[in-house]
Amino acid sequence: MKHFHKSHGHHKLKLAGIKRSFKTIVFPRWRLLLLGLLLIVVNRFASLVLPASTKYFIDRVLAEHNMELLKQLMIGVGAAVCIQAVSSFFLTRLLSVEAYHLIYQLRLKVQKHVIRQPIAYFDNNRSGALVSRIMNDVEGIRNLVGRGLVQLVGGFLTAGVALVLLLKINIFLTAISFLPVLLFSVISLFAFSYLRPIFRKRSEILAEVTARLTESLNGIRIVRGFNAERREEKTFKEGANRLFTTIRKTLTATSFIVSAGIFVIGATSLTIMGLGGMLILKGEMTVGDFVSFIFLLGFLVAPILQITNVGTQLTEAFAGLDRMEEVLTLPLEGQEPERIHSPHAIKGAIRFDQVSFSYEKGEEIIHNLSLEILSGSVTALVGSSGSGKTTIAGLAASFLKPTKGIISIDNMDISTIKLESYRSRLGVVLQDDFLFEGTIRENLLFTRPKVNEETLLAAVKAAHIDEFSDGFEKGLDTIIGERGVKLSGGQRQRVAIGRALIADPSVLILDEATSSLDSENEMLIQKSLDFLLKGRTTIVIAHRLSTIKRADQILVVEGGRVVEKGRHEFLLQTGGRYHELYTLQARI
Repeated sequence: MKHFHKSHGHHKLKLAGIKRSFKTIVFPRWRLLLLGLLLIVVNRFASLVLPASTKYFIDRVLAEHNMELLKQLMIGVGAAVCIQAVSSFFLTRLLSVEAYHLIYQLRLKVQKHVIRQPIAYFDNNRSGALVSRIMNDVEGIRNLVGRGLVQLVGGFLTAGVALVLLLKINIFLTAISFLPVLLFSVISLFAFSYLRPIFRKRSEILAEVTARLTESLNGIRIVRGFNAERREEKTFKEGANRLFTTIRKTLTATSFIVSAGIFVIGATSLTIMGLGGMLILKGEMTVGDFVSFIFLLGFLVAPILQITNVGTQLTEAFAGLDRMEEVLTLPLEGQEPERIHSPHAIKGAIRFDQVSFSYEKGEEIIHNLSLEILSGSVTALVGSSGSGKTTIAGLAASFLKPTKGIISIDNMDISTIKLESYRSRLGVVLQDDFLFEGTIRENLLFTRPKVNEETLLAAVKAAHIDEFSDGFEKGLDTIIGERGVKLSGGQRQRVAIGRALIADPSVLILDEATSSLDSENEMLIQKSLDFLLKGRTTIVIAHRLSTIKRADQILVVEGGRVVEKGRHEFLLQTGGRYHELYTLQARI
């Protein structure tokens, strides 16, 4: 009984998904589909002219030597062929273009939804898998508005007309022919019900394999550095084999349906040949009637056999829709109803009031944290690795939401401020100094592409980017490769800092901003920061304590709590944890 309820619930969910798919994808395009349906009806009716005319050709033209009727038949069949060709062209052009336009729209929709998910979503999902969802899962959906669905409907309409004509010729033969076809259609429906979860599984495996392949290609230097090519080849082989095994299941099921269809056609043809031959010999049926019957029977059987092809396509489409719906039903970041404030200006006064945070339930990272960061001040977060420094910065940037407590900006609860409004005044330089494929200029202008050349060059000079870009033949227009691979770590860091400076934020977060710089570069950047950070609320995270001596306040974080607070000189005098960290680094 439990299994029955489970299957019944799953069946209801599938029906709900199909109903929603038709409501959101098919019904809005009803005019286009109606036109496509009219075209295919015209196309199919035109295709019926030739088989219908064979009776007259054999029984009247050949038997009676009727030349006039031959001319009429040739004109009629010729016109029907032309109509078929023209309607087929417009049908393919109309529906194929719209199908790919639908894919384009759905990719935009899914990408827009994915990119607006909370940061935690990306922490829990591999980028390659998300790329597969955006690019691959929607591919099969083209069949919902492509030729597949319209052909299926049009085919059944044609089959209906063919059935009427067949009944007119011989009711007994039509009944004998129709029963095995009906049985085949029932078997096909069960087969496609079996195939849908397999198509879904295939998409999941494809996403996993794509994700791993993307990671190994992005980390090719690590792979080569540790001589791990064979390991990556083995991992990819295992994933590709799982994908092949799943595809083999779909091909086996599809092949079974095709074989069943061939058997049905063969068995029906054999039966019709025997019974039809007997009727002709008895004089109860003319040769023309028999030939027309055979032709028309093809139009009756063809739509059922089309289920093999079109049914597979539609099953794949619904499986893709299932996966797409999983993404589109996820709540977007910043869509909470309480986010109603859009401040015109942000000064940057930040306060944490009894804030706690945990990535996993029951495993708190930050514990009842209270702190205040004054507008325009520089606050440094120091502590051992894993102490919670980056998490605190992520909370201040609204990348993360506190589990408990309130974070406010300019005395407004940050959870009530529209994220676009806050993030437009936020700048970040992260530890991994991520750069995009393109030129140095494009990366610098990422946040403000229309900024004037004077502002751009000022940031280039301030971040000391000109010291290496002037040495390139194309200067700022030099292509830096994927993730900025053609630049050194220090050069990438300076471009990242320049990008943040051009953004001209009110709140700036520097997470290990000088970690990739040598002593000379670090000194140059520090001079720039001392000047450029004036008037901005800045949160600095650094292991190298020499870079934060002039911070307005230093917060020593251990175990998700602030254990010490003060300026550099004061904290050294107290002889606490900061003194311990500073002394340890001085020895190194």
